[in-house]
Amino acid sequence: MREAIPHPSAADFATDLRIDDPSLVVLSSGDTTLVVAPEVGGAIAAYFITTHEQASPRALHWLRPATRAALAARDPLRMASFPLFPYCNRIRDGRFAFEGRVIDLSGDGNRYAHALHGHAWRRPWRVGARTASSVELHFEHVPDSGARGDWPFRYRATQRIELLGDALRVTLAAENLSDSAMPFGMGHHPYYPRTANTVITAQVEQMWHADADVLPTHLGPHPAVDALKTGMSADAFDLDNNFSNWARSATIAWPDERRRVTMTADAPFNHMVIFAPANDVQLCVEPVTNTTDCFNATTDEARERAGYRVLQPGETISAEINWTPQRD
Repeated sequence: MREAIPHPSAADFATDLRIDDPSLVVLSSGDTTLVVAPEVGGAIAAYFITTHEQASPRALHWLRPATRAALAARDPLRMASFPLFPYCNRIRDGRFAFEGRVIDLSGDGNRYAHALHGHAWRRPWRVGARTASSVELHFEHVPDSGARGDWPFRYRATQRIELLGDALRVTLAAENLSDSAMPFGMGHHPYYPRTANTVITAQVEQMWHADADVLPTHLGPHPAVDALKTGMSADAFDLDNNFSNWARSATIAWPDERRRVTMTADAPFNHMVIFAPANDVQLCVEPVTNTTDCFNATTDEARERAGYRVLQPGETISAEINWTPQRD
């Protein structure tokens, strides 16, 4: 039997983040506020509605908000969500073969044993066009042949982040600026408030089982697949796994608070990751284009199942992710 852990309540997700910080971009639409931290990996720092149902206004968060300390530390892992470019999840030992050469990403400053989530989440992004309810962020990677572990392909990435009423839309796009083909993946990494009553609902077909290094071993059934279809408690399993053939829609609900947020995504966000570790308060439900270690898939069938993608020189890709909140 799993040991129970003390979960926070919704009120515990208040944040001391100061939205008048000049390093932040603050968007608003009615009672909804979105806070973006361009210098912290182009991350979203907070997404909330201000309610007036009590004696004083209260922020009700749809994503786990960052704190002032997290912003000061420039730690994307403590933001509300951050972008993933030019691949998602882990690459075994930070190495893979591509078109006859070995791509070695080890030693690029990533502190993990296996290369994780690309590098754009660990770099500042440039602010482009903005309105009261939208902002564009830009990132361009120019390879440095003298830097150990550097991604050897040039590319440009953009995020268009906008509030549409109380809904959030993030459009991710990338262009291969290299004169050769480039392996590629992208996604977003949202954290949600995890209380004792958080429920996740999604239609998926199978789960990628993983080893102790969170690297895939095989694709197959798991009790979480069935549990997700009718509503799975965030505490039901110890998860850090990819799920295949999801319906590109997932709902994170807090039934005791009578509220929920539904995340939908375009193709090619054909894979979903759930990070809900046991005895922890972290919760991620992530739309991604590729599974863990997809660049090391060696057969056409394995590559197709893993979302292996290659952008040709000058080729672009763009897709949307939406979060739509609802209160009963």
